Amino acid sequence: MGYFMSSDLATRTNHRLVPDVRRVVAKLFIPGEETRRGTSRAGAVMARILALDEAEVSALVQAVVADFGDRHRDLTSIQLGHFDIVTREIRVDEELTVERRILIGACFTHEYSPEGAALFNPSMVAHPDQSGLRPGELRFVMSVRCVGEGHLSSIGFRTGVLGPDRSVVVDVPEPFLAIGTSQPGAYRLRPFLSRLTDLGVDEHTVQVLLGGLADTFTPDELNAAIAEVHEHTLHRERVQVAIEQVHQVAFATYDIEFPEDTALSGRLLWPSAPVERNGMEDARLVRFQEDDGSVTYLAPYTAYDGARIASHLLSTEDFRRFRVAPMSGQAARSKGLAIFPRRIQGRYAALSRWDRENLCMAYSDDGIIWEDSTILQTPQYGWDLIQVGNGGSPIELPRGWLVLTHGVGPMRQYALGAMLLDLADPAIVLARLPGPLLTPRADERDGYVPNVVYTCGALLNAGCLTIPYGISDGAIGFAQVDVDELVSRMTPEPR
Repeated sequence: MGYFMSSDLATRTNHRLVPDVRRVVAKLFIPGEETRRGTSRAGAVMARILALDEAEVSALVQAVVADFGDRHRDLTSIQLGHFDIVTREIRVDEELTVERRILIGACFTHEYSPEGAALFNPSMVAHPDQSGLRPGELRFVMSVRCVGEGHLSSIGFRTGVLGPDRSVVVDVPEPFLAIGTSQPGAYRLRPFLSRLTDLGVDEHTVQVLLGGLADTFTPDELNAAIAEVHEHTLHRERVQVAIEQVHQVAFATYDIEFPEDTALSGRLLWPSAPVERNGMEDARLVRFQEDDGSVTYLAPYTAYDGARIASHLLSTEDFRRFRVAPMSGQAARSKGLAIFPRRIQGRYAALSRWDRENLCMAYSDDGIIWEDSTILQTPQYGWDLIQVGNGGSPIELPRGWLVLTHGVGPMRQYALGAMLLDLADPAIVLARLPGPLLTPRADERDGYVPNVVYTCGALLNAGCLTIPYGISDGAIGFAQVDVDELVSRMTPEPR
């Protein structure tokens, strides 16, 4: 097997998912505030709308409905919601007709195409609904990273079915996108404190601000605790910085819910917290089964605010209601945490690349705080000389944990590899594929980020591993591998 050539194990399918720029969301738009330091022009816009006569208002509303109404599930409700938001800051003393309210909302609304620039880095798991299938078929959910204007990333979904004959059917996605409604989540004290420690808040200041809180607490209780701090303490610079960081952690802990009548492929996880303002990146989905048989879908992802990154965790039982929380601890630093599909010796386990170079094994008691880690793999081959990492959550086989890996080599080319870990102690590497499993083909080298094949999670069905992968950060392809042959081609690790 050559340094940079793929093995002959993987067979690509004919599928290629490309960005669909027609799928748009209607977002709040405040003229003049397109940039963080922009000066709002909202007052002037409002004054011009209020100066229109009713005939002009009616004609404009009809034109907006005619041009945009069929591009959204309920555009009028969105516009009225934006009207309510804007008029909380810009008071309108006169009684307005519904049409004028709709027009004001329309002037403070813009369309955004989440996939306007790219669609890539998929992660595939078994769908929670497996009804109505033929023998040997497996319905899947696939998360995708959507990138739009301003390099803003969000998390979308696709669905489909894998067949026992290696067929792959990807459903046509719902044309209308829904963002869902977010609200503050319940806070747990220990993870909250751990994240503050990661942010550099000293123990004494934490005790001053949060010392009186219970093990679980609400946003109101958090605000009340801060309000009780003596004003002389409150005005110290380090305390003011700590309060900002407390709010950062609080805002990053939230729940989001989608209407029941939305299709899964029409749901979009949109950045809701300040630490996500520049994107939610590379979710690594896993179907996690507890010892009692209950199932939760978990997905670590990267939150990016334009300057810093942080690892956050999505969790859901039904892909309609999601919980979001920041993770903490050494092993949760940087990108690319991938959680095992069950506990190992009573603890959560994960693959991490916290040092940005090596693939590590990590453990946690609660799935949020990840402190313990040991190195599993270091860059060592011609195709991964720069760094190594995972390609999604491990897959349990009778012989061990199958792990897809990625490596970065000369010219910053990304390739996929594979390794096998011990079932009882995943810190033990049993075997590795000595060369790359998949490298960019000639027609896959050009894109948003050239020379990349990258996956955030594959799915096993009927002995066939289906690997959805990002193609140079621009589109999504699929490759399939016979899992028994893959394992047989690995080289055992020396003991």
